[in-house]
Amino acid sequence: MNAKSAISKEIFAPRDERMLGAVQVKRRTKKKIPFLATGGQGEYLTYICLSGNYIFFSFICSVTNKKPSQASITKVKQFEGSTTFVRRTQWMLEQLRQVNGIDPNRDSPEFDLLFENAFDQWVASTASEKCTFIQVLHHTCQRYLTDKKPEFINCQSKIMGGNSILHSAADSVTSAVQKASQALNERGERLGRAEEKTEELKNSAQQFAETAHKVRFWRVL
Repeated sequence: MNAKSAISKEIFAPRDERMLGAVQVKRRTKKKIPFLATGGQGEYLTYICLSGNYIFFSFICSVTNKKPSQASITKVKQFEGSTTFVRRTQWMLEQLRQVNGIDPNRDSPEFDLLFENAFDQWVASTASEKCTFIQVLHHTCQRYLTDKKPEFINCQSKIMGGNSILHSAADSVTSAVQKASQALNERGERLGRAEEKTEELKNSAQQFAETAHKVRFWRVL
């Protein structure tokens, strides 16, 4: 089981939440951490998760299965030497104010997230993983937020426009349905023509039989 599947199972599923997306990240700039008498917990991986409620110390997005649906971004960590994941900071999607893709002209792993009370600068593990996460995040904001939608800036057109993986998937489904419908219509037309031909042959056979019967009758006379 990969990390994202494990996070979904361990962090979100027990709370009846569904993880929509996740991206493994690290900070672009070191965050000042106040002195802790107990010391740190060592190295860790971070994920940001989008869901009915979460984010890795990578971020993850999820959506609860309950109504009304609520989406959230959760920071999740996995500490060195541990096989489990730990839920950290969480924001409701309504608290997201801005998503900055940094460079709209090239694939890059950097992005920023601005919340009501927090601002984080991240570097995703890959540019494609960042792209996929922002696509899912944008789609989720459009679907679940009725007003005060966050601003998406410096994002590539393929993320925000019709070439996103979500739109492509929808287009593929629509195309498949249209093709299936067309095939059924064509089949129906062929069956209709076959039925008409069968009826014509049936009538011809019946007329031939009647004619043959009359010929035999007149020969007998």
